[in-house]
Amino acid sequence: MPQLIPFYFVNQFSFSFLVLACLIYIFSKYVLPLNIFQQTIRMYITKLSNKS
Repeated sequence: MPQLIPFYFVNQFSFSFLVLACLIYIFSKYVLPLNIFQQTIRMYITKLSNKS
């Protein structure tokens, strides 16, 4: 049925936009702050190990 093709693409586009928005939120809220925290901990550990 060719009349359903536009609805298929709209559904696919809206679902991909929703997934992209969820991924951006999850990365900015949970993943990236932990990564920054880990990098600062590594920096402090290397500074403390170089002093001794």
